[in-house]
Amino acid sequence: MEKFRIIIHLTRLDKPIGFLLLFWPCTWGLALGYYFNNETTLYLKYIIFFFLGSVLMRSAGCIFNDIVDKNLDKKVQRTKKRPIASGKISISEASTYMVFLCLVALLILLQFNWLTIVLGISSMTLAFAYPFMKRITYWPQLFLGLTFNWGIIMGWTSITNSLSIEPIILYLSAIFWTLGYDTVYGLQDIDDDEIIGVKSTSIKFKSNVKVFVGSCYCLCVLFILIMFLMMEINKYLLLLSIPFIISFVYQIKMFNIDNPKSCLAAFKNNNLSGLLIFIFIFSFNIL
Repeated sequence: MEKFRIIIHLTRLDKPIGFLLLFWPCTWGLALGYYFNNETTLYLKYIIFFFLGSVLMRSAGCIFNDIVDKNLDKKVQRTKKRPIASGKISISEASTYMVFLCLVALLILLQFNWLTIVLGISSMTLAFAYPFMKRITYWPQLFLGLTFNWGIIMGWTSITNSLSIEPIILYLSAIFWTLGYDTVYGLQDIDDDEIIGVKSTSIKFKSNVKVFVGSCYCLCVLFILIMFLMMEINKYLLLLSIPFIISFVYQIKMFNIDNPKSCLAAFKNNNLSGLLIFIFIFSFNIL
């Protein structure tokens, strides 16, 4: 049981917000593709595949991140008890689990069309480069946005087997969404990160962080609405954009740079935001 608890902690399965934030963009791309190619059986099957893939790849990504950040994690209060940093599991054993998770994820990926398979394999470059970004740039959150939202493009191609401007605009909106919420998340460790020399947008914009996060969320909403208007969908459906816009406003009001718990609560609220955006996009199929 102790080994099982270590693996759960290592893969962060006890913190589902991570794989949910990876999964929601996949559902956006799927819902958008479903509007253009109304194949219900294919849609339902793929939404299950994307959920499983999100859990597997987020778990593998956490292990790789902890291997790379082993020495940094020891110096941060929030992360020093992680299994690798605390020595509860060896790097070789953790690597074995990571490879296994990636292989299972590959088996799922092979169930899609060739365009989606190629896109999925290409995303590995982004995923495994991300942990190094905090060492070289103040914009690792931007790189995470590029990585975490790749599922929008894959969700679209899995249904349509093509590329188009609509999912690209949605992808841009999601990048700003991630840039905002991960900046809020990074505020929890801002003191430790400054001491050990780790870079982030949380540090770069700490004097005006609410303005920065608010700007990111505004751009996220703007790109979603641009996509909506381009598609010439029933204008009454715009009313369904109000809930996710309110959720962004609520987050900005909620978090306080001097209160790490409020930052974590605001970050976790993005699970609801992701769901509300999915509902908005899926509603295109109703009217």
